[in-house]
Amino acid sequence: MKQNRYRIQIEQIEDTKGQPVSRDSLSFEIGNHDDVFHIVELMLAREDFDKNTSTAFAIGLKLFSEVMLENKDHPLFEDFKPAFVQFMKKLKSKK
Repeated sequence: MKQNRYRIQIEQIEDTKGQPVSRDSLSFEIGNHDDVFHIVELMLAREDFDKNTSTAFAIGLKLFSEVMLENKDHPLFEDFKPAFVQFMKKLKSKK
């Protein structure tokens, strides 16, 4: 399957007490069959959440769903897959 390639980078800027954190960032590359930037735009247009939350939700969901898709026969997803399919149908049906 052809995939778009992405580099994901995350950096912790504060701890739970609001104190600055000096830690190396985490970066990795991953493929996804969807245009993740387009998915983010669609989520922002829905106005379900604020901009940061919509962006985090869209990216997190796409990362998770691609792992699940690529490992669909893994026993870890066996019980979860039917609920996830229903969730995605509901998400896609709401304009």
